[in-house]
Amino acid sequence: MSHIRRREVLAGTALVLLRQAAAKAGVIAGELPWAPNTESLPTAARPGPWFFFTTAEGAAIEALADRIIPPDPETLGGKDAGCAVFLDRQLAGPYGHNEGHYNAGPFEKGVEQQGPQNPDTPAVTYRKALAALDEYCLHAHGGRSWVELSAQDQDELLHGLESGTVVLPGLDARKFFENLVRDIQQGFFADPIYGGNRDMCAWKMIGFPGAHYDYREWVGRHNERWPHPPVGIAGRPAWNPDRS
Repeated sequence: MSHIRRREVLAGTALVLLRQAAAKAGVIAGELPWAPNTESLPTAARPGPWFFFTTAEGAAIEALADRIIPPDPETLGGKDAGCAVFLDRQLAGPYGHNEGHYNAGPFEKGVEQQGPQNPDTPAVTYRKALAALDEYCLHAHGGRSWVELSAQDQDELLHGLESGTVVLPGLDARKFFENLVRDIQQGFFADPIYGGNRDMCAWKMIGFPGAHYDYREWVGRHNERWPHPPVGIAGRPAWNPDRS
C-alpha cells in the first residue's frame, strides 16, 4: 500500500462518493419536489411605526431620501420607494449596532483603509447627525428645520455637506453624507423584503430580473432587455397576494 499516491486515494474516494450519490438519485416527474410558501425567508420589513427613528427623525430621513433619489414620472422617489423604512430597520438591527465588528478602543485617526476610528455606532452617528442637521438649519435658515426648507435650499445644503463647506459640530459631515447616500442607494436597490425598493420599482427601472431561479436560456443573449417581471426573495406580489 505504500506505493499508492495520495492523489490516487483522493480520486478513488471521490468516485465512490459520486457512485453512491448516483445510486440514491431519483427521477422527478409530474410535479416539483417542494411546496410553495415553505421556504425559510428573512423577516420581511413592513411599513408601519418606526423601529429606530423618532417621528421627527423619520420625516427628516424621508425628506433626505427624496432629495438623494427624487421621484420622476416613471419611478418612485426615495421616500415612496421605502428607503427610510429600509434604513430604519437596518439601524434597529445588527448594522446599527456594528454587530460583528471590533468596537473597543483605542480610537486613533488613521488612514481610510484602517476603517472607522470612532466609538459611535451607525445608529448613534445617525441620531447625532440628524440633530446637528436640524440645529444647523434653525440657525442658518431663520428657525426652519430641515423638513421645512424648500427643495432648492435642501439641495444646496446637501451640496455643502458633500463639499465640506457645511460643518456639523461633533461629527465628520462629509463622511456622514457619503454614508447616507450609500445607505439610501442600498435601500432603493435592495430586495424588497428589506423594506425598500417598494413594488420592485428600482429593479423595473433598470431592467434587473431579480432572483429568478434559472437563466440558462439567457446566458448567451447579450444586450437584450429581460421581458419578464422581476422576482424577489419572497417571489412577486402576483404569486403571493397574502404577502403584499
